[in-house]
Amino acid sequence: MSSTGNEAIENLLSEDRSFPPPAAFVDAANAQPSIYQEAEADYLAFWRRQALERIDWIREPTVTLDDADAPFFKWFTDGTLNLSYNCLDRHLDTGGDKVAYHWEGEPGDLRTITYSDLHAEVCRFANALIGLGVERGDRVAIYMGMIPELPVAMLACARIGAIHSVVFGGFSSDALADRIDDATAKLVITQDGAWRRGSIVPLKDFTDVAVDRCESITDVIVVRRCENDVTMTEDRDHWYHDLIEEASSDNEPAEMSAEDPLYILYTSGTTAKPKGIVHTQGGYLTGVSTTHHYVFDIKPDDVYWCAADIGWVTGHSYIVYGPLANHTTGVMYEGAPDTPTKNRLWEIVERYGVTVFYTAPTAIRAFMKWGDEYPAGHDLSSLRLLGTVGEPINPEAWMWYQRTIGGERCPIVDTWWQTETGSIMLTPLPGVVSTKPGSATFPFPGVGADVFDEAGNSVPLGGGGYLVLTKPWPAMLRTIYGDPDRYVDTYWSKYDGVYFAGDGCKRDDEGYYWLLGRVDDVMNISGHRISTTEVESALVAHETVAEAAVVGRADDLTGEAIAAFVTLRSGVEGTEELIKELRGFVSEKISPIARPKSIVFADDLPKTRSGKIMRRLLKDISEERQLGDVTTLANADVVQEIAAMAEAGKGEE
Repeated sequence: MSSTGNEAIENLLSEDRSFPPPAAFVDAANAQPSIYQEAEADYLAFWRRQALERIDWIREPTVTLDDADAPFFKWFTDGTLNLSYNCLDRHLDTGGDKVAYHWEGEPGDLRTITYSDLHAEVCRFANALIGLGVERGDRVAIYMGMIPELPVAMLACARIGAIHSVVFGGFSSDALADRIDDATAKLVITQDGAWRRGSIVPLKDFTDVAVDRCESITDVIVVRRCENDVTMTEDRDHWYHDLIEEASSDNEPAEMSAEDPLYILYTSGTTAKPKGIVHTQGGYLTGVSTTHHYVFDIKPDDVYWCAADIGWVTGHSYIVYGPLANHTTGVMYEGAPDTPTKNRLWEIVERYGVTVFYTAPTAIRAFMKWGDEYPAGHDLSSLRLLGTVGEPINPEAWMWYQRTIGGERCPIVDTWWQTETGSIMLTPLPGVVSTKPGSATFPFPGVGADVFDEAGNSVPLGGGGYLVLTKPWPAMLRTIYGDPDRYVDTYWSKYDGVYFAGDGCKRDDEGYYWLLGRVDDVMNISGHRISTTEVESALVAHETVAEAAVVGRADDLTGEAIAAFVTLRSGVEGTEELIKELRGFVSEKISPIARPKSIVFADDLPKTRSGKIMRRLLKDISEERQLGDVTTLANADVVQEIAAMAEAGKGEE
């Protein structure tokens, strides 16, 4: 344990394991140690070199960073380009036959899509959008599942200069309507239905409900996927296949300014109005193509699988724009990882010879819970690099990933970034940086980061506080759509001239960064500010625990008390003896301060359809409040089960 006395969040959990880069990786790695020296010497020159080398510009920029109107920073302002061209056209002469996506539908149907195939489809759809009156600067809402027509729609919008707003296919019609209204979208692209765990999610029906309350929508385009019955409104609704069949495959990409908006992506916070994060063109493509190349050590023959959903920023940056700009072969999977069996993902890795695999800690903990026999039944020897994204990863989940999926031969890149940052900010560079289980290690070259206390002082090594970014970066958000004041207040007002990420963070004595979750997830236990992430990591380190969620609940004695909700590994029974053992384990692993006041065993934890644990609902249960909204959950029924167990009073100290 360490404490500096002035840190914002206490540093309680230590991790001493370290893994140097595998010898086979070092010499051939895309990133070499000199990349840090180059970026440190002149970070603007570093980013300018990346922009000029990785992008085919129509007009090369002479300006790198324009900070005259900070914090509304601009990058490469006098440059012009087209992202669809950079992702598709420029690859055709030398590699049009290369596979862009191996796509697999949940029912088992397969498609192999080359760069030439994708280019022709994007051009046809771009012409179809123009035919419906979509113009440069118009907003287009995209409400779809993980089918190839989703990246087609995004790239077609980028090709003609329309601004796309992808809405995750697991959101409700109300959430879709809110986002359409905020962006005043002109057109919606959806599908008849989407497969999810063997059932059809009726996306067109949800779209109809949303559009009925949205005055800005003039047209709806529907992709036929599940063949479920839908209602088509005359003069408003159009079948995608009809539009494509009639459209030409020739389309000249529009010349866009580097600072023209590319897309709006709404954050889905649990309170208040979602924020429409605006990303632009040149800086964004620079950031995502550079980080994709170096962080994932992408080689020409890689088969790369980012197992996220394109409805989130991870999919925008590391399924669509970054990989396609780098002429990478990717994998897309439509459905759930446990359908029809819990070995589905490992079947896909084996079938396509996946070499790079990027997924979320939530998924990794689910794989742990299901058991080692599922990955063990498949040949995963093609894998050479693993990645994690979305939240801090527990050290024991990291170790399981490294051992069971990576065969102790694959480096792990544990990445931290946000919808707002656009591209990866903290990460190991494989072949250069020694990794520690659970640490995102260091800032990417050209990224400035620090850990501040409440007063805005840099916390010394060994202490914890708030993660901040100390200088602008190319892929950064430019504003919140329609609300520039909220942009300034949310990200730039806590510390003058510094971006406030909203995440807790600590650094160890070697300067490694350890993310501690959202600041809202910090508990105040008898005056000690303790991160939920550290307590959860300690619980998951126990050999019986697959997953844990921790919240602070009101307590008359200590201000807040720690309430833990735990799912156990397959075959383990939850007993009062195990509860006592887990309490003692946390006390020994971290500190008696972090000892949970209550522990409730559950078969599952309440999660959104993107896999995020809804700690807000667990806090409602712990404090015996009326439960909040559960409509965005993937497993709403589990909430009542947990509430009943908590009410029974088991696990109370």
